Amino acid sequence: MEYFIKRNVIFVLCLALVLSAGSVGFVYRASAAALLEDGFDSGAGNWTATSGSWSVVQENGNAVYSQSGTSEGRTSAGSQSWTDYAVEADVKIVDFKGSTRTYVAGRYLNGNNFYAASLYNSSGGTLEIRKKVSGSTTTLASKTNFGLAAGVWYKVKLEMSGTSIKLYVNDQLELSATDSSLTAGAAGLVTFKSIAKFDNVSVTNSGSVPTTPTPSPTAAPTPTPTVQPTTAPSPSPTVTPAPTPTPSPTAGQTGEYQLTGFSVGNTGGGSIAETDSQYIKVYNATDLAVALKKGSGYKVVEIMNDLDLGWNEIPAAAKVSPFASHNSALTHPVLLNTGVSKITVDGFTDLTIFSANGATIKHAAFTFKRSSNVIIRNLEFDELWEWDEATKGDYDKNDWDYITIEESSKFWIDHCTFHKAYDGLVDVKKGSNGVTISWSSFLSDDRSAGSWVTQQINAMEANQSAYPMYAFLRSSAVGLSKDDIIAVAASQKKGHLVGSTELASDNAALEVTLHHNYYQDQQDRMPRLRAGNVHAYNIVMDSAGAWSARALITAAMESAISGNGYHFGITSNGAISTENGAVLVEKSVIIDVYYPLRNNQKDASNAVYTGKIAAIDTIYSMDGTTFRGNSDTVGSPLSPVPAAIQPFSWNGFTTLPYSYTADDPATLKARLIAANGAGSGKLSWAKVNWLQTS
Repeated sequence: MEYFIKRNVIFVLCLALVLSAGSVGFVYRASAAALLEDGFDSGAGNWTATSGSWSVVQENGNAVYSQSGTSEGRTSAGSQSWTDYAVEADVKIVDFKGSTRTYVAGRYLNGNNFYAASLYNSSGGTLEIRKKVSGSTTTLASKTNFGLAAGVWYKVKLEMSGTSIKLYVNDQLELSATDSSLTAGAAGLVTFKSIAKFDNVSVTNSGSVPTTPTPSPTAAPTPTPTVQPTTAPSPSPTVTPAPTPTPSPTAGQTGEYQLTGFSVGNTGGGSIAETDSQYIKVYNATDLAVALKKGSGYKVVEIMNDLDLGWNEIPAAAKVSPFASHNSALTHPVLLNTGVSKITVDGFTDLTIFSANGATIKHAAFTFKRSSNVIIRNLEFDELWEWDEATKGDYDKNDWDYITIEESSKFWIDHCTFHKAYDGLVDVKKGSNGVTISWSSFLSDDRSAGSWVTQQINAMEANQSAYPMYAFLRSSAVGLSKDDIIAVAASQKKGHLVGSTELASDNAALEVTLHHNYYQDQQDRMPRLRAGNVHAYNIVMDSAGAWSARALITAAMESAISGNGYHFGITSNGAISTENGAVLVEKSVIIDVYYPLRNNQKDASNAVYTGKIAAIDTIYSMDGTTFRGNSDTVGSPLSPVPAAIQPFSWNGFTTLPYSYTADDPATLKARLIAANGAGSGKLSWAKVNWLQTS
């Protein structure tokens, strides 16, 4: 970039001139205003990349920071405590094909929370001020027909002062907006499907920012206000969630988030100080390998930023136990490059793994074995699905589950988000008991232009001969369009398998509580139980999208697909109990699930394979017709099928061994999908609150 003078050179020259004039007071103010100056001549040591392919490259003899991947790329620098400031960078989009966006970001907390000045390849070139809060993106202001072009350097500045946000291009004010969702955070550079280069990044103080620059090679932790041990969790002053009809928790409201269910008594790693030798902050795969190595002695593992943990993308130092290479990816264009890791956490007692900011973990499957008193909170799990040609759509090869719990007791998963996976989402096996999964979201693909499923389908659409099953679905023999296939493939095939081995003796010990979870377009297993006990209260099974997509496959199409040995369609099951298991669904909501309650999945004539299952005060809606009541009401659409109904009773006790308060299901869905509802990144809490159970 020969025609741009490096800002760090200008800065040094300015300092020299000022010093020669003897104006010491002026020098102090100048250094206070410049929080970060980076021309990348010395590399990218100030920056922490959490996704994408970032590197410093030479362009016409000049160092620039390049993101060469075609999926989302994210990198950040500076302090999470920065509030009012301007972040500016020279930006050149190298590849401007399709609906790509390139961001200069501010108040960047993580990949799910930031403001951005956006260069968008749409409508003749569009400028945007955007925000992403708790994973949801909103355009606050836009300007079309700006004439953006590839290969051209633009000076882009995002200025934030209080609730005022401004976007400048080449020193001209182009857009203004007002928003109060985010109050502080670092500087960031983000690409969405675009290949881009950045140079001359500067962050300058425009208000209440620390006068001492605090660049760090890793994302700085969010400050933790002092909280007395007896004080109920309260919102952190750092981030204000997007407005919602349901207020954020305050002291006196947080009882709904305390630990209950079969995992009561679980303390995890406890409320220990960050300075404790048993507390570790994880910034990368190598840190995580150290933290979760068997016998490490760590009690609290804080995930500081997003982690891409695929076997091909982690460094050699991380390719040690507990990391191992998982089954190889076969079809997804991203996973073919990144690979998939299997992380086996074995023999831990008293362990908490959490993120204060809702960090995302990608390309990895966790198996917890022979562990007890484990807590996982406020984490997002993503990018672990691919199209299955190998078993013709039966999804019976890769065995990628986000979390598998085996031979373990007292396990609490809370406020987590799970996206579409190849196999299951969270499975509980080998007699594991004392498990609670609460306030978590299990989401289908959103079918957007750059979604995980869309990336997969686009790759196969461009090379159909390499994917016989996909080619058959697109052929005249079936006649599905590309968009039809995306719609059907978007839903999640399997949820929770509780008990993996048929008629195993240790299945009787299985215990799981599911409460305040939102299941979006899950086709099956909410949960599927073999023996043992599952209590599901205040959960929402919302399969409206999957049920709508099911109509895209006609009876003739279905016959052609199955006739060629392929499996492609929508299963529509809800909660399932088998092999004398006991499942109680209480005060919940079930939307467009054809078989809401099932009691046998192998042989309806053989009582050995039949389980006990009942629903109490549950709202069931199917094709617009709504019922509220119990499964044993005469004519109830919640009555279990297909086997003879067995009277409900718990296995091993007559009443549940814990207390709980169930909400009215009439307002449940709105509560769970609210900005402070189920899922990760929803609560702006002081860090210490994630270590407490009540």
